[in-house]
Amino acid sequence: MAKIELQGLVKAYGNTRAVHGIDLTIEDGEFVVFVGPSGCGKSTTLRMIAGLEDISGGKLLIGDEVVNQREPKQRNIAMVFQNYAIYPHMTVGQNIGFGLYTSKLSKDEKQKRIEETGKILGLEKLLDRRPAALSGGQRQRVAIGRAMVRDPVAFLFDEPLSNLDAQLRSQMRMEIKSLHRRLGTTIVYVTHDQVEAMTMADKIVVMRDGNILQVGTPTDLYENPVDVFTARFIGSPSMNMMEGNLANGALSVHGLTASGLTLPVHDGKVLVGVRPHDFVVGDASGAGVSGSGVVEAVEPLGAETLVHVLIGKTLVTATAPGRVVPVIGSTVSVHAGIGALYLFDAASEKALGRA
Repeated sequence: MAKIELQGLVKAYGNTRAVHGIDLTIEDGEFVVFVGPSGCGKSTTLRMIAGLEDISGGKLLIGDEVVNQREPKQRNIAMVFQNYAIYPHMTVGQNIGFGLYTSKLSKDEKQKRIEETGKILGLEKLLDRRPAALSGGQRQRVAIGRAMVRDPVAFLFDEPLSNLDAQLRSQMRMEIKSLHRRLGTTIVYVTHDQVEAMTMADKIVVMRDGNILQVGTPTDLYENPVDVFTARFIGSPSMNMMEGNLANGALSVHGLTASGLTLPVHDGKVLVGVRPHDFVVGDASGAGVSGSGVVEAVEPLGAETLVHVLIGKTLVTATAPGRVVPVIGSTVSVHAGIGALYLFDAASEKALGRA
């Protein structure tokens, strides 16, 4: 196991910078997830850690040693790719043991490691099968097994679940998290799926345009986003954003009435964020913000119903109990209580505080 440190890490392609001098410490045994939209630099950063991309500037330390110039095989880390990268002509056991091909272990010791790894991953009865006879989830386990068998100091995962269906993704998320608890090895994981990030990570790194916007626990990022981008990216469904104005200690938002709020000190235009789960259809009484609008669409989800409401010129998403399905075109009231409002400066999009 090892601590990984990024000190002013830069990746440039000619005059174009893909990663802009980022700083980050990944502690020994931590499960860290890089999340962000396509092209934000998260996979490039992972590949620099792996040694698959040259580092243009800054330092990369693994276990307190600078490894900028070391080849991938000299870093003692293992990478699991999106497309599995397993060999179709080899058995499961041969694929898992491929990483031991150049090791100095005896044949018996290699076989023992393969069998132990297969058992941990629930593949012990499939070691003689070919990949073509496996499900997508089993193939991903084989790819993880090939990384595990080398006993690396860190695992790097590059969007490993994106090729699986929704049910398998959910199952594999829990399996990878359980594997981390058992092994205690440092894991660096890249995904564009914020649900994966929220459910798996000890620490999330939000990236955009080659920069790190925020680092924190899933709860930190959900409860205290530092800017509009992070607020909307973390959490599903995405946070509603409405234009408003703060002046003389009073908040105005078109179509909504605010009362009983403790507001941050600010004068000028703001963006008011409310998570759909805090925007409740029905009783509009009490402190907070309230209003009414026309139902544009509904999404019954069983336990709850997502209700898309047009308030003034802004379409927002609110929630209602699962058995409540408002009629499209009807008028409904919505309410968000104290503490449910996130206020951001309209110009900088930086967080001002909660209300």
